[in-house]
This record gives sequence, C-alpha cells and structure tokens, in this order.
Amino acid sequence: MLIVQPMLGALLLLGAFASSVLACGPGRGGGRRPILRKLTPLVFKQHVPNVSENTLPASGLGEGRVSRNDKRFRDLVPNYNVDIIFKDEEGTGADRLMTQRCKEKLNTLAISVMNQWPGVKLRVTEGWDEEGKHATDSLHYEGRAVDVTTSDRDRAKYGMLARLAVEAGFDWVYYESRSHIHCSVKSESSSAGKSGGCFPGASLVRTSDGLTRRLDELRLGDRVAAMDHSTGEIVYSEVLAFIDRQPEERRQFIRLSTKSGQVLTLTPQHLVPIEGKSAVFAARVQPGDRLLVRHVVTSSLELEANNETLRYDEVLEAKLVLEEGVYAPLTAQGTLLVNDVVASCYALVDSQWVAHLSFLPYRLFRSIESSLGRFAEMLRSLGSSSSRTTTTTTTVLRDVNSEPSEGVMTYASFLYSLSDYVLPKSMIYD
Repeated sequence: MLIVQPMLGALLLLGAFASSVLACGPGRGGGRRPILRKLTPLVFKQHVPNVSENTLPASGLGEGRVSRNDKRFRDLVPNYNVDIIFKDEEGTGADRLMTQRCKEKLNTLAISVMNQWPGVKLRVTEGWDEEGKHATDSLHYEGRAVDVTTSDRDRAKYGMLARLAVEAGFDWVYYESRSHIHCSVKSESSSAGKSGGCFPGASLVRTSDGLTRRLDELRLGDRVAAMDHSTGEIVYSEVLAFIDRQPEERRQFIRLSTKSGQVLTLTPQHLVPIEGKSAVFAARVQPGDRLLVRHVVTSSLELEANNETLRYDEVLEAKLVLEEGVYAPLTAQGTLLVNDVVASCYALVDSQWVAHLSFLPYRLFRSIESSLGRFAEMLRSLGSSSSRTTTTTTTVLRDVNSEPSEGVMTYASFLYSLSDYVLPKSMIYD
C-alpha cells in the first residue's frame, strides 16, 4: 500500500483538472449575479414562483415541526444582524431562529432594502414558531419561513420588498397580506448546503447471484445490475464505493412512476437517462418522458435462460416525497438499476460523461488496489512461508471493500470543492 499512496495523490490531482461532481448535493454557490434590469414590484396575492409553496420548484415539503427538544433544533441558528429589526413579540427570541439558508437569504435581503431605501431597514414580524400560531403545514415551525416588512411600515413599499426578496434568493415569496410579505426556503437537507443522498435505503437492486437486495444492505464489492453505455445492455458491475451514505437522514426525493408499474425514487438533482437524452436531472423529468427499465424476455426453450433487456417505459407521475436514508453507490459502470429502472450514479452536474470522467482517478486506484489483493492471494497460495503476511494484507483489502463508511466520501468532497472553479454554472444543478 506504500507504493499506492503516491500514485493515489497523482490520480487525485488529475481528478481536480478533469471536473468536479458530488453524489447528490447541490452547491450553495456564490450568490446571484448583480441585477441589471428594472425590477417590477409584486402585486397583492402574487407569489413567485407561481406554484404552491410545498412543491419542488418552490420550498418543497415540510419535514415536521421543530421543538426545542428536537434534535433538528440544533440546525436552527440565531440571526443577530444589526441591520434587521426583529419584532419578537413573544419575548423569547424565537423570531431570530432560522435555518442557515433562511439566514443567508434574509441577510441578503436586508442589504437590498438599505440600498433601495436609504435609512430604512428590514423588519421581521414572524420567524420560527414554537407556539402553534400558524397553519398545520407552515414552514414557520421549521425555521424555514419569515414574514417581513420595512421598518417604516410603508405599505406602498411592500410590492417592491417582495421583488427584492425574490432577487435575494428566497425559494418562495408571497405578497400574502397588506401587512407583510411571506418568504420561505427549501430545507437544509434538500437545499444547497447539504450533500444530499441519491436513493432511499428501501430501494432495491439486483445482484449477480440473481437476488434482490435493499440499498441499505448493499456492501462494497457486490456486483449489481447496471447499464453498459457502450452497448446499452445490462451488465453486473462492482460497487466501488458509496459516494454518500447516511442511513438516518430524512430527505426529499422525487418518485417517478411508470406506465408498467415501476417506481424510481431519487433526489431531484440526481441524473437519470431518458429517451432522447443521455441523462437529465430527476427534477426535470416530466410525465410523458420515457425511462429505461429492465425487461425479461422469456424463452420458449427450457434450456435457454431468460434474456434481460432494456426498454423504454413512459413516466406517468413525478411526485415529491420524504424518505428515510440516503445512499449513493458508485459502480464501475457509473450506472445501476434501482427498482429495475436505469439511473446514473452521479448528480449535480448536467453531464453523465463529465461526471464519470471525474471519477476516473478513483476507479483506477480501486483497480490497482484490487490487483494487489489478487496478487496477495496468489502469493499466499504459493507457500505457507508467506501466508501470515499476505493473509494480513488481503484481510485489510477485504475490510476496505466490505465495510462502507457513513457520510460523503472524501474524494467526492474534494471534487465538489472545485466545482465552482472548474465547471460553468449552466452545468450545475441550481
């Protein structure tokens, strides 16, 4: 392994220049470009985007109330920005508590307000709610929503205030009342600050021994059904790593249901091949698009094995859901069949080719490591004199290949950290 370490360093350096991609985590990015166009105020009862608050293009599903005793309460951060006035009518400081994403957008809005109206500050009338004053599914209970006004309470400014909130990056802005503007953001698990997963743990894959296995039971070294891009056929590819593996995380996924009854559940920023395109983000898959699914052609001859092929199947529904566990297995092919539907191993970057290329150094390293393992096995079989040393080496290699760790793999994190510098913004999921 001492010989492999310098080689790994060189391969990692090569990967830095190849590209950058992470399993399922959209990047928060460096903010929006300066506004060069004339801003149009929102009108009363208008919301942007023009969809329901709890849908994917907006702030997404609510993930449940957060109380002070909830473990998710640690994800709420206080906002002590002196350029923001917090009403805090409860006297508990609850209005200052919010998710990190909400805090960032609110601070950006505060700057915009001062630039738009010198001497005027942003005012928050409602933030995190722990007293149950809002509707059952309100995002105020999760620290993902704020109601804002200007410090001078000039209602003539509220339409423009709503527009400034849109430009500040809030995921959903609603001119809800004559007395305030409602703003909300995506959850931390589905927004830019998190790495995300790819598939929920209950998803199934097929292994080379003919069995089906849940993703949360999958181990490194298992061979699972995948698609060979060069032939378009089903092959069984080795699981090299888990780009992301977080068994206890709850995330928002998109559930794609097809005409034949197949269901693929994956994160919105995950790549999936559709007819006419090599791969698109799952968030962009619409009813009527066609996914590749496994199809078994039964032979009429008893001596012939059933033939596995791929065919296109129409998507009937795309629905946002909450699921437990996030898993992103990386195969040698860069693809895998999940619930008998072809999906990519990658996300975030709008190119299967670029994503697969960026992991080439890691795949080479694993190939070398595997060769060393086979070489150690050969030495062990040649004589008992070297048995103890080689057995130890082989055991170490087997441990690496069988016990996946939790969290985002280091190599993927390294690539992700370079994405803003290497790839154009048009290629990265937003």
